[in-house]
Amino acid sequence: MDKNIESLAKLIKKSKKIVFFTGAGISTSAGIPDFRSPETGLYSNLEKLKLPYAEAVFDIDYFEKNPKAFYTLADELYPGKFVPTRFHYFMKLVDKKKKLLRVYTQNIDTLERIAGITDDAIIEAHGSFANNHCIDCHAEMDTATLKFDMNDKSKNCIPRCRFCKGYVKPDIVFFGEALPEIFHSSWETDGDDLDLAIVAGTSLVVHPFASLPAEVSKKADRVLINREKCGCFKHDARKSDLIILSDCDSIADKLSEELGWKEELEDLIEKGNKAKEQDKLWNFEAVREKLTAKEESEILAQKIEESEKYIVPEETTEKEDITRHEENKSYQHKGSDETVEKLTSELENIELK
Repeated sequence: MDKNIESLAKLIKKSKKIVFFTGAGISTSAGIPDFRSPETGLYSNLEKLKLPYAEAVFDIDYFEKNPKAFYTLADELYPGKFVPTRFHYFMKLVDKKKKLLRVYTQNIDTLERIAGITDDAIIEAHGSFANNHCIDCHAEMDTATLKFDMNDKSKNCIPRCRFCKGYVKPDIVFFGEALPEIFHSSWETDGDDLDLAIVAGTSLVVHPFASLPAEVSKKADRVLINREKCGCFKHDARKSDLIILSDCDSIADKLSEELGWKEELEDLIEKGNKAKEQDKLWNFEAVREKLTAKEESEILAQKIEESEKYIVPEETTEKEDITRHEENKSYQHKGSDETVEKLTSELENIELK
């Protein structure tokens, strides 16, 4: 193990264009369950949803008929409940050292963004919760409104478009949907441009993502950090491949120490945890019970002020709004008077206590 750590540290030191390929294994220590583990995998815990098959929760055809299944699961996975892992922050360190070319991730948890990795360096192959759109008219819904609808029992906790009343879905790639164009366009150049590929926390079974490490230029070095061999590292290994069978966080710690980055890693983690504690507006519901009435009022007031900026004018009809959206793609619906009314009502209830 120590020799492998030394070897990987040397590769990182000499490399200038590092690409990470990551999966659920880098996020499990954050408390996010993966999909396939027998004991903790999400697919094995979906019996209560009575799905025809486990993967139906991420099937676009099934979503169009029964979105409730996805939103039951989404509430458990939604960003704001989790913080980046040590491995996420290690990738941020690589970015900080100007050695990161790209992070290709299958994860939808946005923890790379939360860790502070440069946005342009992140390719979310299967999409994420960062943006949300109506599946019918494609109007955008902001995160605050989506989250509100997810908790609104009068709407059965299913977000609906304020324009056409269609179902709204986070920009997560479902079975039956195409991967983001940026995934393909970035890989066209990155595949030949990178000098070190690090595959971490993925079983490499979902294509086309799973095929990327096999397409890495033979001029580049390849490394696998995982609990078991998988994909091209198992069936089509190269003599130069470095395989480290371990959990990702412990390797991040050992690598940072070998590279002399340990103090910087701990500093990033500490700052990240502090920022998370302070970010009450992002994760309002999770911290709500710990807030004083004054703090709760202040946060609700901020939400009301933000939502009021985006109320659609009353004199426009739904049809006109849809037409305006189609004519001007930069127009984004980000709120509604309904959201403001709910927030105001909550604020009044607090002030009456």
